[in-house]
Amino acid sequence: MLSLYHGALPTGELYTQWEAIAQSKNCGAVSIFSGVVRKEQSLESHLESSLDSNLKSNDVEALSFDIYKPLLEKWFNSWQERAHNMGAYVCMAHSIGDVPCGKSSFMCGIISSHRKVALSLYAELIEDFKANAPIWKYDVINHKRIYAKERSKAIKGSGILCK
Repeated sequence: MLSLYHGALPTGELYTQWEAIAQSKNCGAVSIFSGVVRKEQSLESHLESSLDSNLKSNDVEALSFDIYKPLLEKWFNSWQERAHNMGAYVCMAHSIGDVPCGKSSFMCGIISSHRKVALSLYAELIEDFKANAPIWKYDVINHKRIYAKERSKAIKGSGILCK
């Protein structure tokens, strides 16, 4: 189950939905990871503010996300198949657009009969998500979107010179 939301995620609602899925499948483990937007200073904005003294602050007030849904669905389905082969299910939600600091932009749930399967999938799934999901992140500073280049990774197979 892959869900996309405009703005911050309704984490309580998502947990309730995913727990109901676990109950309906007689699974004993619902392991949740939630990524919360934290306040930080953007490297790009720090450089810009040193050049432009008129900027009020270079603190990130929100993150903003663009998603290429067809590729994200393909990535997600490959993980769903992998989890299914281990007797588990993956649920995931991600935000599109702006998410203020202190709110969740990413939530992943792994449902399985026993905790070992769910917990064994986490680290690799989340690292693969960060490296390969077609999601572009922007810092929102002074109500402007600034591409978060220093925290971005190239997606394998993307670009006109991909291998």
